[in-house]
Amino acid sequence: MEYQQEFVQVDGASLGVQIYPEPHGVTDAPVVLVTPAMGVPARYYRPFAAALRDAGLAVVVTDLRGTGQSTPRPSRTCRYGYAELAADIGAVRTALKPRLDGRRTVVLGHSLGGQAAVLHLALHGEHEVDGLALIAVGIPYWRDFTGLRRYGVLPYTQGIAATARLLGVWPGWGFGGRQARGVIRDWAHTARTGRFPELDGVDTEAAVRRISTPVLAISVDGDQYTPHSTLDRLCAKLTAAPVERERYGAPGTTLDHFTWVRAAGPLAARVADFVTTLPVR
Repeated sequence: MEYQQEFVQVDGASLGVQIYPEPHGVTDAPVVLVTPAMGVPARYYRPFAAALRDAGLAVVVTDLRGTGQSTPRPSRTCRYGYAELAADIGAVRTALKPRLDGRRTVVLGHSLGGQAAVLHLALHGEHEVDGLALIAVGIPYWRDFTGLRRYGVLPYTQGIAATARLLGVWPGWGFGGRQARGVIRDWAHTARTGRFPELDGVDTEAAVRRISTPVLAISVDGDQYTPHSTLDRLCAKLTAAPVERERYGAPGTTLDHFTWVRAAGPLAARVADFVTTLPVR
């Protein structure tokens, strides 16, 4: 399905935004803003966007800063981290407001995009977001993994962070695509401690506990990066929010952290159902 490519300018960055056609015969459908996983371009979500549209939702997918159509390309001069990724979501929403104002709005995050979405609500307020959907998201705390993998996660994540510090950028060797060292620093902090880092002097853990926006949180069978336990940890932080916690598997299909996007028809329908239950602001 084709989309309209636009760009949002913020703090010297250019954020690529893909706007999909409205559902057939609808001009005021609820809006789902999709924020992708680390290193995954927005165009990867085209099958999911099509399924969401078929379910009656207006769809916007934004590239994370430094990925896909968004700039700058991560380099030694880039200083951004989780704080900027969270703020970028607000910049995109503000840019789209003239066209989408008055509609129910859900921010839907995958993996790193889900962490950024949570922090966006925690740090920048919730008054213009009706719901938060998290799919294949989690706090990748090493103690929440099972078996031998538990003892590999900590050196693996911290080794990536050490490499990013040494080189001034993560080159994307086998994981996550090319990333600014601040993003890797903050991600590695969550893997080491099970907590969000303090951002710009703000206690993000306390801010997350104050989120009251309704949440749909879905983990995916076979997810190698954010297994069910990692999303359980994130949901436990959302103490003031009504959380619908579910697991997703597609019989006869092998899923993982990424391939669920290709088998997401039932997930799209579930998101559409979630939207209908959201209270009117």
